[in-house]
Amino acid sequence: MDNLAAALHWASAHLSAHTDRPHVEAELLLAHLLDQPRAYLWAHPEATLTPQQTADYAAWVQRRGAGEPLPYITGQIEFFGLTFTVTPNVLIPRPETETLVETALDWLKAHPDSVVVDVGTGSGCIAVALAVHVPSLRLFATDISPAALQVARANAERHNVAERITFLEGDLLAPLPEPVHLIVSNPPYIADDEWDALPLSVQQEPRLALLSGADGLDAVRRLLAQAPTRLQPGGLMLVEIGERQGKAAQALAQAAFPQADVAILPDLAGKDRVLKITT
Repeated sequence: MDNLAAALHWASAHLSAHTDRPHVEAELLLAHLLDQPRAYLWAHPEATLTPQQTADYAAWVQRRGAGEPLPYITGQIEFFGLTFTVTPNVLIPRPETETLVETALDWLKAHPDSVVVDVGTGSGCIAVALAVHVPSLRLFATDISPAALQVARANAERHNVAERITFLEGDLLAPLPEPVHLIVSNPPYIADDEWDALPLSVQQEPRLALLSGADGLDAVRRLLAQAPTRLQPGGLMLVEIGERQGKAAQALAQAAFPQADVAILPDLAGKDRVLKITT
């Protein structure tokens, strides 16, 4: 590994058995190590690494090869055009969650002065993205994990929206002090018996943020039970769900909100992804 090209060649070969994009991940790790954009690697393949950089890079590649998620190694990930800090205490934001954020932003165009709660905020990615894009919002963000709330606060500060988000420790909507106009949530929605079939990298993420009972809908049921008294008339509720949960989630939501308009929205891949309840 005497230069960047050689380091990337070695790392890509090592990661080829562990990821379907070994060269991209090799580049992401090396660019982060050097605090440079990926384009720097392409422009300077002959640049050399110090012995310490070589050792650090090898250690990071070994960690990734052992199944540790790449964002936990670099400590950050991009979501909705923003960079978020992540630690093993929070779920890693996924591209499919951007469907929920986009749906919320569409509604907020007509309701820019709303009060919003992000339930089970984790890294804070949903709450922070909404706050960044709608400066007039006031938000609450709840999580049962104090460690997750610490990460979420750091991300709010990173993007200069901390003064508009109140972080509350507690289960789902229980700590919310007042009704809101918009409820958003990416709750756990994986069935308990699916754990062993998950990729090794996903198994490194918090079980609390992933598993939700025999059918993966326990958290959604509890959230829907709490929501009617916490959602203002004329409000909106958006909940991320698993791709095979649309019909069941829609039935649960209609039972909880008999007079509401309930719909299931697809993500960019066309899979069921967001439960939408309009009251």
